Amino acid sequence: MNPRKFLSKVAPKWWVLLAIGVGNLMGSIDSSVINIILPTVHRDFNCSVAIVEWVITIYLLVVCGLLLTVGRLGDMRGHKRIYILGFAIFTVSSALCGLAWGVVPLIVARGIQAVGAAILFACAPAILTANFPANQRGQALGLQAIMVYSGMLAGPILGGWLTDHFSWRAVFYINIPIGLLASAMCIKFIPGDQIKGRKETFDFAGAALFMAVFAMLLLGLNQGYDRGWTSLPILGLLIGAVLLLGLFVLLESRLTHPLLDLTLFRKKQFSMSVASSVLNYIVIFILLFLMPFYLIQGRGLSPGQAGLWMSIQPAFMTISAPISGFLSDRVGTRGPAAIGMAILSAGLLMLAIIRPEASLLHLGVALGISGVGTGIFVAPNNSALMGAAPKHRQGMAAGVLATARYVGMILGIGIAGAIFTSFLTRHTSTALFDGIRVSFLVGSVASFFGCLTSFVRKEPFDSSADIPEIA
Repeated sequence: MNPRKFLSKVAPKWWVLLAIGVGNLMGSIDSSVINIILPTVHRDFNCSVAIVEWVITIYLLVVCGLLLTVGRLGDMRGHKRIYILGFAIFTVSSALCGLAWGVVPLIVARGIQAVGAAILFACAPAILTANFPANQRGQALGLQAIMVYSGMLAGPILGGWLTDHFSWRAVFYINIPIGLLASAMCIKFIPGDQIKGRKETFDFAGAALFMAVFAMLLLGLNQGYDRGWTSLPILGLLIGAVLLLGLFVLLESRLTHPLLDLTLFRKKQFSMSVASSVLNYIVIFILLFLMPFYLIQGRGLSPGQAGLWMSIQPAFMTISAPISGFLSDRVGTRGPAAIGMAILSAGLLMLAIIRPEASLLHLGVALGISGVGTGIFVAPNNSALMGAAPKHRQGMAAGVLATARYVGMILGIGIAGAIFTSFLTRHTSTALFDGIRVSFLVGSVASFFGCLTSFVRKEPFDSSADIPEIA
């Protein structure tokens, strides 16, 4: 068959999926690769560890604080337009990261890069939901997960290879051709938006408050290990974050055109999907944060060997996610999401009871089970959340979805760090293993609650069901 004729017969929605997939692949590689290059950056710039950590911290702070903002802008000005702008920002800032002549310029460039990343993360689910019919949304989100998990899997390996053979700067430079390709694909394949929120006003006060909430929460959790969780500055930051969050909710409940439409949370399908997502990412990042300590310090593996063992989980996520997404379109989202969280809970429980002298094969099985559970959960849960939001709130819903991921990440690392460090201060011979075991038990319980929140939601009324299929 003539390749051109074959390509012309491919439905436009699949080209949209590919264009969005390239963006998610780039974003997930960039997010997962940065830890690999930090030691080299630290050596090249001869700076302190506390300073070089801001290469990660500034990225998380800006991304978390802007997710709702850019989701709302997408609803008001068009998701395609905002998404392409995100690619432009991400691509240019990647070049600036590679050209950075010192650690401070690198931190600034990473902050700019985070603006582009927030746009990509917040707009992608909304674009997919708008271009796929409701009975294929789970399949689309499941296939999309392949790109995300492939990036998570390839990021550390690719980053290590580029750093060894070229420079840590190559990790950023490789985003430039990928970004240009993805931008061209988005311009060509993503249909124009039908904008319904053009007459609405933007909530600048809400956007500022939301950014301040995340800034205080992230700084409090980030500095809690060094300053002590009960120290006055840390308590002030955490209490301040809670107070500002209350003020944000009060403000949003009184505005005609809020940054976050709180009425979305009155739908059990939406609110329970958000809660399930937060719990899922708490568990994932408890696992990701502590597993290197277990493998390297506890079992004596090299960083390279530890990376290979840790790749088991995303590998199984990559396999199970598209299958689960396909099935959820046929059997509903509640069952697969609840089953996925139950399997994840079992995987964490297996990790918690593995003895220090046990075979690494047992560890690999537990990691594989955890990966299967996560992969089964994600696509149905995301489909349920996006399906609960009306068309003119798709960007807002996508922003909430992405925010739930980062809230879970921040809380997971904070919880794991607090438990782990509290055991290490005991200075016993088993302190490391005890701290990790208790953390994994907490993760198993959190995942069990995620199973419940997934199961209690009603099978959806789908507010996006009237979206026509694009032939």
